[in-house]
Amino acid sequence: MPTKKKSSSGSSPKSKRIVRNKMKKTMHEYKHHELESGRSGKKVKNPKQAIAIGLSEARQSGANIPANPRKKSASKKKSASKRSASKKSSGGTSRKSASRKRANKKTTARRSGAKKSTAKRR
Repeated sequence: MPTKKKSSSGSSPKSKRIVRNKMKKTMHEYKHHELESGRSGKKVKNPKQAIAIGLSEARQSGANIPANPRKKSASKKKSASKRSASKKSSGGTSRKSASRKRANKKTTARRSGAKKSTAKRR
């Protein structure tokens, strides 16, 4: 018995219809220089940004669209960095490398030097 293939962009026909209509409207606005980004209200100049806006609007209106698989969420990044830090550290304490310590000293010296020079000018 043959099985049906699942589509990648939303499972239900309703989701597909919502996505199609929102994307059609968004791309029309983009082409006619009417599409504006979020709070800033600037005109959108990049087609990828227009697509992202269209998908976002479709999600808000109830379409079942999966998140971008290439984009990692912040929680995954944090847990991955914690795992790598725990592997690197020995005995439960994390140690900075010598080059990292030197770089940190340089940046703090630069900051304090910048503060002194601005104080002299006044």
